[in-house]
Amino acid sequence: MSLSPKGALRHSGSLFAMSLDVLRTLPRRPFQVREFIQQSWFIASVTILPTALVSIPFGAVIALQIGSLTRQLGAQSFSGAASVLAVLREASPIVTALLIAGAGGTAICADLGARKIREEIDAMQVLGIDPIHRLVVPRVLASMVVAVLLNGLVSVVGVAGGYFFNVVLQNGTPGAYLASFTTLAQLSDLWAAELKALVFGAIAAIVASYKGLTAKGGPKGVGDAVNQAVVITFMLLFVTNFVMTAVYFQIVPQRG
Repeated sequence: MSLSPKGALRHSGSLFAMSLDVLRTLPRRPFQVREFIQQSWFIASVTILPTALVSIPFGAVIALQIGSLTRQLGAQSFSGAASVLAVLREASPIVTALLIAGAGGTAICADLGARKIREEIDAMQVLGIDPIHRLVVPRVLASMVVAVLLNGLVSVVGVAGGYFFNVVLQNGTPGAYLASFTTLAQLSDLWAAELKALVFGAIAAIVASYKGLTAKGGPKGVGDAVNQAVVITFMLLFVTNFVMTAVYFQIVPQRG
């Protein structure tokens, strides 16, 4: 990727144009059902276990920090409410996004990049087959579906991990921890987290597909494309998370 401002603008425009092409191609028929199922299974298989393992320390750190803070403030009864709110609203979408981008996105980029340097993409275009419709759209949809499902998994595992560390290590009260779940959190927080996961999955897949389809320079170029895809995706995810969180706070009234 060029480091000049002109090159950065060109790549940003190309990425945005590809995003529009994906949106335009989504309703086109026939839908690639087999490719979608294969990609969904593949992305899920490489992300489920790492996501579950990463969500445990996330929930533990949140529970330990909040438990220590609430003890200092004399508000131990709100430990469960604050932990659930933090895991549900922020931790679960972020963990999902990082794993989807780091595991699923790299696989998508490497696969499409290998096809590109083997000139399979050029052969498809010569035959009149649109690579966006045939390869990119199923991967984007698969990434979105798996991200939404993984977000639910992270929420459950993170809350369970937080409960364990708060009750066992910090001598918290199990009843108070469970009873305060809905004190601060609300159903709209879950829907907002699922929407975040959906958008993050789409961003990760589109960026990975773009870098894979524009890879050049042989196997080294594919490796560089994978690295660039991960870095770009992480930056876009954190910016998008900030924007969506700010909009959510302006739209949804918060409990206090």
